[in-house]
Amino acid sequence: MAVPFLFAPHESTRMTSPGLINWLRIAFIALIWGGAFMVVRVALRDFAPLSLAAGRITIGALSLYMLMRWRGVALPSFADARLWRFVALVGLLSSAIPFALLSWGQQHVPSAFAGMTMAALPIFVLPLAHFLVPDERVYMRKIIGFSVGFLGAILLIGTSGLGLAEGPLEATARFACVAAAFCYACGSIATRQCPPVNELALSTASLIVAALILVPIALVVDGWPPMPSTTGLFAILYLGLIPTALAFIIKVAVIRSAGPSFMTLTNYQVPVWSVLFGSLFLGETLPATLFVALALILLGVAIIQEGVLRSIFSHGQPPKA
Repeated sequence: MAVPFLFAPHESTRMTSPGLINWLRIAFIALIWGGAFMVVRVALRDFAPLSLAAGRITIGALSLYMLMRWRGVALPSFADARLWRFVALVGLLSSAIPFALLSWGQQHVPSAFAGMTMAALPIFVLPLAHFLVPDERVYMRKIIGFSVGFLGAILLIGTSGLGLAEGPLEATARFACVAAAFCYACGSIATRQCPPVNELALSTASLIVAALILVPIALVVDGWPPMPSTTGLFAILYLGLIPTALAFIIKVAVIRSAGPSFMTLTNYQVPVWSVLFGSLFLGETLPATLFVALALILLGVAIIQEGVLRSIFSHGQPPKA
């Protein structure tokens, strides 16, 4: 799945009324990203974790590269070493590392749990942005929201008895999923700090870098992947094409017409969809403690983003970033 939205790299922040079409768009993106965790679980029946991560990144990179060429967009200039350092950083933190962690972790924890951990993204971003992003200030409201959400994250990590593994292995898998969310948060900060660049070029280049890093590692660790079943093949193609390429196109359309603040509403929907898909299609059951943890995390995020939410729902128009 792609990164649940937090920052846009130097996108225009002109805001208009979201309109019905954009409400439908963010609901569809959240459904795609939330359902991706279930598809990862299905794909793991045919692929080793690193092979799955490398394969979906490669498919996503190729699809976005073709889209980029069709639109007449060029990759960032190789002469710009500073920009490519950010491209590599975004590729590692937003794709290669979290995809590998999630693929490994989902062998041992339910897909719904992995989706729940993504709710903690804004909680992790807050302290990182305070220290690394200029003009990002922390107010008492944000501190309270962070404290509530962080308590939920601790409860999430500490919940055992998920039914797929026992003891240290399950604990390590839970930590791997939360670590993936933290990587996404770091990748979001790197994206925010990236020099001005076309977003499609940045996304394509970062996925290419991630593929160049992860494919050789997967071949060394997992070997050449065997021929997958039809279900496994469709699963990895879906992961590479839909949560990456298609979601990217829709995301950009939402940002340009309704603004980046409106796009953050997907943060609240992705965990819900992951739980629904895991329960309905994979028969996953989760302890009540996890839902308490999720409620605390979402409450913390809502407190942090109170101004954005109030503006969206009161006036139908997000505040200017």
